[in-house]
Amino acid sequence: MSKKRMQCSTEFKAKIALAAIRGEETVPQLAARYHIHPTQINSWKRHLIKKTSDLFGKNGDANNKSGHSADDLHRVIGQLTVERDFLARKLDH
Repeated sequence: MSKKRMQCSTEFKAKIALAAIRGEETVPQLAARYHIHPTQINSWKRHLIKKTSDLFGKNGDANNKSGHSADDLHRVIGQLTVERDFLARKLDH
């Protein structure tokens, strides 16, 4: 009989990885408490450390999830303004 694989949320993974990094408890203690293999916790911990550097990168702003730069957004705003003005003139005639 096989054991069903446990699905963990990203929030749960982050919580466990942060606890492992902080060192409040050892990895084996966390593994025993949450019924997760220590290797999995170490994997989440490495992943968190690796991805944390992206937050502090040049374009790593957490609010800029779509990857659009300010210049791109200003260009789109200008294009939409021109289109709006064009359509407004056509409706007035």
